[in-house]
Amino acid sequence: MKTYKLIAGVDEAGRGCLAGPVVSAAVIFKKEAVLKNIKDSKKLSFEQRLILSKDIKKNSFYSIGVASVAEIEKINILQASLLSMKRAILNLSKRPDLILVDGIFAPRINNKCRTVIKGDEKIKCISAASILAKVYRDKIMIKMSKKFKKYFWDKNFGYGTKQHIEGLKKYGITTMHRKNFRPIHNMLLK
Repeated sequence: MKTYKLIAGVDEAGRGCLAGPVVSAAVIFKKEAVLKNIKDSKKLSFEQRLILSKDIKKNSFYSIGVASVAEIEKINILQASLLSMKRAILNLSKRPDLILVDGIFAPRINNKCRTVIKGDEKIKCISAASILAKVYRDKIMIKMSKKFKKYFWDKNFGYGTKQHIEGLKKYGITTMHRKNFRPIHNMLLK
């Protein structure tokens, strides 16, 4: 069996949101890294993710990839997610021998990519990537919420919560909303 020196974990955040970009992270742990409490970002609080993201950054080679709302609308959310993953992988300062991607789809880069279903729960470097991607995206949405206050993105991060849907019904669609996503698309048809 082949041993790999540099293994990158890759995951995305924001795929199911109604607004904002999709963000991916790629993480290669440094040899000496011993990190605790790393798990799927969805199982951590906002504060826990912030603290862990600092530890992950100190103990890894990492990169972020982003696909914009315009790209999501042009090529669809799956392709935009894969594009953001590809950008994260290609921006790494180290070249991984193996790339482990959460889920069932991986970007087409080379034969180094392997998919892992529920990888963010099973493999620490993927969990770390999920944390970095989520923190980066949450910060984008918090910043955007200052301009679009009526949608409460600082709390819902662009997901289709009751507050967000009520804001959409009352104030309409912004440039940051994904117009090809069903709730937004249906509003445009009315």
